[in-house]
Amino acid sequence: MSAPERPVPSPCVNICALDDEDICTGCQRSVAEITRWSRMDNDERRGVLALCHERAKASGLVWMLPVRR
Repeated sequence: MSAPERPVPSPCVNICALDDEDICTGCQRSVAEITRWSRMDNDERRGVLALCHERAKASGLVWMLPVRR
Protein backbone atom coordinates (compact mmCIF):
# COMPACT_ATOMS: atom_id res chain seq x y z
CA MET A 1 0.00 0.00 0.00
CA SER A 2 1.50 3.34 -1.04
CA ALA A 3 1.30 6.60 0.86
CA PRO A 4 -1.28 9.12 -0.33
CA GLU A 5 -0.06 11.72 -2.80
CA ARG A 6 1.00 15.01 -1.23
CA PRO A 7 -1.03 18.08 -2.22
CA VAL A 8 0.36 20.05 -5.15
CA PRO A 9 1.66 23.28 -3.56
CA SER A 10 0.27 26.68 -4.41
CA PRO A 11 2.24 28.70 -6.98
CA CYS A 12 1.75 31.87 -4.90
CA VAL A 13 4.92 34.01 -4.76
CA ASN A 14 3.42 36.73 -2.52
CA ILE A 15 3.23 39.27 -5.35
CA CYS A 16 -0.52 39.66 -5.26
CA ALA A 17 -1.82 42.15 -7.81
CA LEU A 18 -4.42 41.65 -10.50
CA ASP A 19 -3.98 42.79 -14.09
CA ASP A 20 -6.77 44.13 -16.32
CA GLU A 21 -7.98 40.57 -16.97
CA ASP A 22 -8.10 39.67 -13.24
CA ILE A 23 -5.02 37.46 -13.50
CA CYS A 24 -2.54 37.65 -10.62
CA THR A 25 0.73 39.16 -11.86
CA GLY A 26 2.67 37.02 -9.36
CA CYS A 27 1.36 33.49 -9.85
CA GLN A 28 -0.64 33.90 -13.08
CA ARG A 29 -3.82 32.39 -11.60
CA SER A 30 -7.27 33.86 -12.15
CA VAL A 31 -9.32 35.06 -9.19
CA ALA A 32 -11.54 31.98 -9.54
CA GLU A 33 -8.52 29.66 -9.54
CA ILE A 34 -7.05 31.33 -6.46
CA THR A 35 -10.38 31.11 -4.65
CA ARG A 36 -10.91 27.42 -5.51
CA TRP A 37 -7.30 26.24 -5.00
CA SER A 38 -7.84 24.78 -1.52
CA ARG A 39 -10.80 22.72 -2.79
CA MET A 40 -9.11 21.41 -5.96
CA ASP A 41 -7.72 17.91 -6.24
CA ASN A 42 -4.18 17.44 -7.51
CA ASP A 43 -5.25 16.82 -11.11
CA GLU A 44 -7.13 20.13 -11.16
CA ARG A 45 -4.16 21.88 -9.57
CA ARG A 46 -1.78 20.51 -12.19
CA GLY A 47 -4.16 21.75 -14.88
CA VAL A 48 -4.16 25.23 -13.36
CA LEU A 49 -0.35 25.19 -13.15
CA ALA A 50 -0.21 24.35 -16.87
CA LEU A 51 -2.51 27.30 -17.60
CA CYS A 52 -0.33 29.55 -15.41
CA HIS A 53 2.73 28.51 -17.40
CA GLU A 54 0.98 29.25 -20.69
CA ARG A 55 -0.14 32.66 -19.39
CA ALA A 56 3.41 33.44 -18.24
CA LYS A 57 4.79 32.49 -21.67
CA ALA A 58 2.16 34.57 -23.46
CA SER A 59 2.93 37.62 -21.33
CA GLY A 60 6.69 37.30 -21.79
CA LEU A 61 7.40 36.32 -18.19
CA VAL A 62 8.81 32.96 -19.29
CA TRP A 63 11.19 32.78 -22.20
CA MET A 64 11.30 29.65 -24.25
CA LEU A 65 14.50 28.80 -26.08
CA PRO A 66 14.07 27.56 -29.64
CA VAL A 67 14.47 23.83 -30.12
CA ARG A 68 17.65 22.96 -32.00
CA ARG A 69 17.27 20.41 -34.75
